[in-house]
Parts: sequence; C-alpha cells; structure tokens
Amino acid sequence: MIKFALIKERKTPPDRRVVFSPEKLQEIRQKFPEADFKVESSDIRIFSDEAYRQAGFEVSDDVSDCEVMLGVKEVPLPALIPNKKYFFFSHTIKKQPYNRDLLREILNKNIELYDHEVIVKGSGARLIGFGRYAGLVGAYNGFRGIGLKEGLFELPKAENLPDLNAMCAELDKIRIPRMKIVLTGSGKVARGAKEILDHMKIKEVNVNEYLEEDFDEPVYCRIDVLDYNKRRDGKVLDNKDFYKHPEEYESDFMRFARQSDMFIAGHFYGDGAPAFFTAEDAKSPDFKIKYIADISCDIHGPVASTIRPSTIAEPFYGYDAQNEMEVDFREKDSILVMAVDNLPCELPKDASEGFGEMFLEHVIPAFFNDDIDGVLKRAKMTSAGKLTGKFDYLEDYVKGEPIKQED
Repeated sequence: MIKFALIKERKTPPDRRVVFSPEKLQEIRQKFPEADFKVESSDIRIFSDEAYRQAGFEVSDDVSDCEVMLGVKEVPLPALIPNKKYFFFSHTIKKQPYNRDLLREILNKNIELYDHEVIVKGSGARLIGFGRYAGLVGAYNGFRGIGLKEGLFELPKAENLPDLNAMCAELDKIRIPRMKIVLTGSGKVARGAKEILDHMKIKEVNVNEYLEEDFDEPVYCRIDVLDYNKRRDGKVLDNKDFYKHPEEYESDFMRFARQSDMFIAGHFYGDGAPAFFTAEDAKSPDFKIKYIADISCDIHGPVASTIRPSTIAEPFYGYDAQNEMEVDFREKDSILVMAVDNLPCELPKDASEGFGEMFLEHVIPAFFNDDIDGVLKRAKMTSAGKLTGKFDYLEDYVKGEPIKQED
C-alpha cells in the first residue's frame, strides 16, 4: 500500500488547482486498490473539502503520515516535510535564482523531488502539464483585450466563469472584425489557442494565402519554426536542424508582422534561437501588429514588447514601440500586450481535471509496475540528500555560485 496526499497550495497569489479531482481519485482507487489517498484541508481549492469527503476520502490538516505528496506549485520552505517524496513544479531546472533556497531545503530535508516539468518520455517529450489550458485562456484573454481596447465588446474574466464551456459560450456572443491573426507553436499551448480560434469559426489559411491575399473576414495562420526563421546561408533544411543549430538562423518573422493585426505566441523558445522581433523592428512603419497575446511569456526575450509579466488581476498593458516603454493599453498607438504567466489558474476546474487525467495515465501506474517505463527514474531530481545524475548540473546553483544571467 502506498499512501498519497493531495497537499494544500500555499503559494501567493493563491492557486486553486489540484492534481486530482474527487472523481479522479475514485477512478484511481478502482484501478489501483493498493493506492490510498488523504486530502490536506484547503479553503481555496476548486474542489471543496466536502466534495472529497463525499467521495469517500479522508480530509485532514495533517498529512505527515503519507509517503507521496502531490502538489501543483512550489511548496513554501516551512511546509516541506522531511524524508517524503514530493511532486510539484519546482521551477529550478533552469537555475531560477528565486528558487535556489527551495532546492537547498529539499536536499537538506532528504526529500525526493519529482518535478512535473521533467515527467517525460524516453525521447524527452513531456507527458503532463497545463499547456493546453494556458493556450485556451491566453487566446481568450487576447480577444478580451481587443474588446476593451477598441470598445467593441466586453468579455468577462475567465477566472469569473465556472469552466471552459462557459468561457466558450461567452465567445459565441461576440463578433470579431476582419483581421489577420498569426499563431506560433506546434505543442499543447498552440493547440489550446487553436481550439479557441476554431471554436470562434475563424478561418484557417496557409502561409502563402496569409501573406499574399486579403480577406473580408477574420483569418488565422498557424506557423512553425521554419516559417518564421531562415538559415543565414539560404539552405532549406528541417526542424531538427533548427533545434540543433539555432545560431545558424535569423528571424523571418517580419514578413508576418507586416501582414498581421494579432499575434498569439504559443511557441516554445529555445536558448540561442533568434528573436521574433526586436524593439527596432517594432518601430518600423511596416510593423502592423496591434495586439499580442504572449502565452509563452519570456521576459526581455524573443518578443520585444513583453517587458514584464502581467497578472490575472491586471492582464493587459500597452507597449509604446517608439519609446520602448510601458503605457496604458488603451492608448491609441500602443500595442496591447497580454503576458499573464499563470494562465491555467483562470480555469482551475478544467485544468485540474485535465492534469489528473494525464497524471493517472502516465505516473500513477509507475508506482505499481516497478516503473517499467522509467517515468519516475527520469523525473527524480533529488535522492538521499543529493542531486541525481541527470540533474547534477544544478550543483553550482545549489552551492550558490554566481548564476549567469540572460542578457
């Protein structure tokens, strides 16, 4: 028997998500009778304590008798229980300075850390995450911002709606003017954003049509890395070459910026890849983009207008391209920027249910089949007070040696 705990989220601002809904826990109990679950009491979780009790699970303020702790966001240092197994997004694998002490404490307390971000296939592809929900909410927020900036319509905040169906129902009430929308990415985030565009019945067109034709209706084009980057030597190779040698490429995004009204950034941005557009690019009279939903939200990164993250409370700001500064998003010539970095929090019910589905499929079985596929082994970052081999590159980070900051 393995005893799991659904732990309370303690990070500020509050996060209402959870790894498993009450219904999903019941499903796990049927499939894996040797899995026992206890729920740490929470007054913010999207599913109430009472909902778990009615589903037949113990709810308590004390989960110290459990072996495996399942959470979503970082656990505050004082709340870490020594000698346990923890699953959560630690935000340490890129040597994030603000979480150095968290990883130190995990090692000091002899905790086995399994980061959701490194629960991957043998190929390295991620098995679980909230990407789809970031894409769904990010695209919705982008249109909400357009409505507010242009005085066209008023969509409610996603966080004030009960679920995804309600969010889509709100989109059914509005009409989008004629515009061109460029969507970047090929993963879960971009697919989530595409779901919104398709739900709104916005026509999808290919790259050539998008760049060469005019339309009397809103259209969108979904582009991948070789659409918006080109090799400096003019060779046309494949995506693998780009991922392997990003320094050999330069941005070709301006051909889309000349044609687009809205940019939905759903890509993964790798180290060394060219910027989509620079501050100088945005000053050009050829730069036509007026609305940017930057779901990827890399600060001072590939999207020059993303100069800070925004918040669920205040999701929009304006970017004055000529002066490279933040202004009110309602200012006439400003570029609207939506750069919320915790978008799935706005759909906590759907996001939790979707996450639980993936966690049940890919992670829970590993506890009871001797980890036959190596899922737990690949995700284990710490053991016996030390970093595991795959993560020993974090040694200097833990020791407090200077961390090279990105330019």
